[in-house]
Amino acid sequence: MNAQQTYQQNSVNTATPAELTLMLYKGGVRFINAAKRALEEGNVQDSHKYNVKAQEIVSELIITLNTEYAISNNLLSMYDYMRIRLIEANVKKDVVILDEIKGYFEEFAITWAEAMKSVKK
Repeated sequence: MNAQQTYQQNSVNTATPAELTLMLYKGGVRFINAAKRALEEGNVQDSHKYNVKAQEIVSELIITLNTEYAISNNLLSMYDYMRIRLIEANVKKDVVILDEIKGYFEEFAITWAEAMKSVKK
């Protein structure tokens, strides 16, 4: 393991659940960007790989969703929509759909970071 991988592993191991959720949102953006870049370069295989990683992030968000809160059902519906759209983007090799889902990940990341700040106050 190189230094960057060690740092990333330590970050995950020491993060709070809220920080892990934020990492997942940011990871979704990163993998969608990588999938888009691969498509633009004509590398369908790498695009597929990164799209699947983004799908796995959405699956993790679904699995770890705390259903004790009223908003959970709305989040579950949104995550499911995102997962379906990522599959569609992968099948159609559609950058527009990837941009759509990237926008959702970005909005979730911004909103989650703000919520984390307000809880700390």
